[in-house]
Amino acid sequence: MCGRFSVDKALTPIVSELFNTHYSVETNTNLCPSQSVATIINSGSNYQQLNALWGIKPNWSKKLIINAQAETVANKPTFRQAFQSQRCLVPCNGWFEWRTEEGKKVKYLFEHANKMPLYMAGILFQREHTELVTLTTKPNNKCGQYHKRMPVLILPEDKEDWFNLPVPKIEPLLKHVDDKLINVL
Repeated sequence: MCGRFSVDKALTPIVSELFNTHYSVETNTNLCPSQSVATIINSGSNYQQLNALWGIKPNWSKKLIINAQAETVANKPTFRQAFQSQRCLVPCNGWFEWRTEEGKKVKYLFEHANKMPLYMAGILFQREHTELVTLTTKPNNKCGQYHKRMPVLILPEDKEDWFNLPVPKIEPLLKHVDDKLINVL
């Protein structure tokens, strides 16, 4: 997955209703690493918004890490603890990928087929600031034409499982979503 996605304040009432919480976001059609991202967390008995900076920079890394691979997130020392206990969802209206066509980079938006919010899976790190890493997986057929990875997208009906299932039982949620759910513009 490329390092850009889009949020629109028009998502606010839909996300607020789904999670029965106050959710507020400003439109940012080019959200970049190191910027503040509105996430949804489960604080035991209810959901709430928590803003986090997108990316972590561990001591051993020379660059900002913005994504973790779903296939290894449960086992990698950098991500293991956050994946067990600090899962979040990142509501967005789409993400971007670039593909070289006839020598030029062309930008594509991937969005929900019905213009509904998408919920990217993420994990949080509590440091000086709350920081976010999004999860990626192997792409479905449609997205695979543009990039070798795509975000892990959690369907609204799976939100409880995302927040509450133990790590060994969460693997089915880490797969790509059906091609029919995503439009490419």
